Amino acid sequence: MASKRDYYEVLGVPKSASDDEIKKAYRKLAVKYHPDKNPGDKEAEAKFKEINEAHDVLSDKQKRARYDQFGHAGVGGASGNPFAGGGNPFGQGGAFNFNGQTFNFDFSSGNGSVFDDILGSIFGNGGARRVRRGADYQTLVTLTFEEAIFGTTETVTTHDGKNVKVKIPAGIDDGMSVRIKGKGGPAPEEGTEPGDLYVRVRVKPHKHLTREGAIILSEERISMVDAALGCEIEVETVDGTVIMKVPAGTQSGTPFKLSGHGVPFRADGDRGPHIVTVIVETPKNLSRKQKELLEEFRKAKKRGLFG
Repeated sequence: MASKRDYYEVLGVPKSASDDEIKKAYRKLAVKYHPDKNPGDKEAEAKFKEINEAHDVLSDKQKRARYDQFGHAGVGGASGNPFAGGGNPFGQGGAFNFNGQTFNFDFSSGNGSVFDDILGSIFGNGGARRVRRGADYQTLVTLTFEEAIFGTTETVTTHDGKNVKVKIPAGIDDGMSVRIKGKGGPAPEEGTEPGDLYVRVRVKPHKHLTREGAIILSEERISMVDAALGCEIEVETVDGTVIMKVPAGTQSGTPFKLSGHGVPFRADGDRGPHIVTVIVETPKNLSRKQKELLEEFRKAKKRGLFG
């Protein structure tokens, strides 16, 4: 897979560009390469998609900070990750095979194979011989955040009333479906095939963690003193508690990467990162002694005793 271009290069702006400069550059390029102005131009279509992807990251303060520090790996753009960004790589519909499992997107119409309609629109109703088959059915399973990350096995009931075990592979995302071939509606007649069963996945939100493609995100709050002096904090990950070092002088909003604690995105088990954003809390309701100490610190800083 070809490596992604630098997002600043895509928009033609320097890394120091302001939000307004990014917005102006995006608008100019979006108008130039918009599909409506370039009908049938695949190259323009690809550039338009690339421009939108770059703008989506650089116009978001937190995503831009992660991108500046970690590159594409910090915003769900890990190479070879079919789940990157949590989106559908096939637009309105499609399927791909990952780790021996077929994933599908919005294919189940409940009235037989959707490919029949596609073929009919291409060849006309009489232009191609349709293969009659049973209706496709759809069912829903709800997973915990961790089950979606690591995979699980669910038992679903088919429309014929039979229980079927379904292997949900690691890394599946909310809204995806797993197809079970031949477990849909019965074959309409001898010599035809039964339909398929589509198991659509819903993922429960986590109390502290969120997900962007192969990346897991969380925030940790520390005191102003800990930020200034440095500290070690406990971070909740899907793998359990991890001790993370916060260096002295850390500013609020700084992202830190815990490699290998994110979402599996390849058959060999490679995982994305868990990115922790540190939020420095400003103290409230200070005691008189605390106020005096901070006032001394401010005076010392004015005298140039601290950087």
